[in-house]
Amino acid sequence: MNTANSHVFSHGMRDTRLALEAWSGRRWAVLRGWLALSVAIALALLGAVWVVAGMLTPDITPIHLPGLTEPSQPGDLLPILWRNSLVLALHGTACIAGFIAGASMPIAAAQRSGFSRWIHVKAGELAILFVCAVTLFSLSTQALYLGFQGSTIAFQLHIPIGLLLVSVLPHALLELSALFLPLAAWLIASRRGEWSQLLAATFVTVLIAIPCLVVAATIEVYVWPHILEALSPVV
Repeated sequence: MNTANSHVFSHGMRDTRLALEAWSGRRWAVLRGWLALSVAIALALLGAVWVVAGMLTPDITPIHLPGLTEPSQPGDLLPILWRNSLVLALHGTACIAGFIAGASMPIAAAQRSGFSRWIHVKAGELAILFVCAVTLFSLSTQALYLGFQGSTIAFQLHIPIGLLLVSVLPHALLELSALFLPLAAWLIASRRGEWSQLLAATFVTVLIAIPCLVVAATIEVYVWPHILEALSPVV
């Protein structure tokens, strides 16, 4: 590792440590902002799912829902946790990219000159574009996937789409809010110009999200099927 890169690394670790120390005395004030924005994004996504589900043609292939079509098993949690871990990793990576673009790249560029400096500046700009692209990709793919799933389940169980979305709120709102915590931290930090805090925000938001995703998956597998059974006239 050369001198410039060593300086960037040490500066990033110092900023992360300082951010964690600054938050230690006002944990709820920091978390409240992230949580409020992530919940707002989750509700917006659920609204998009409602619209998309009404536009898509449902699949007539019989659905497979643990707890509804067959008894729930602990192993049924694994596909849900695997899928959500990939989304969380994607959002965490976007948050780290924001840190690199807004905090590390300017420091690295200042240590260089000429073409090398230009490369580092452009790399920072590309990192910001990457975060924006990840956000749009995540929202659009989740809206399409969840919309198609919702359309199929609502059709086969004879449940209105709006009522189906209400039935998923106990686990979906917790799950989506946890998944969007890193992006919420990125949006708030970028608006305030607090790029140096993003690496610390990534660690904190991911650590908070993991147990929330486990709880949400447990509700989805062991509680939600009973809600569907109570709502559906054909089960």
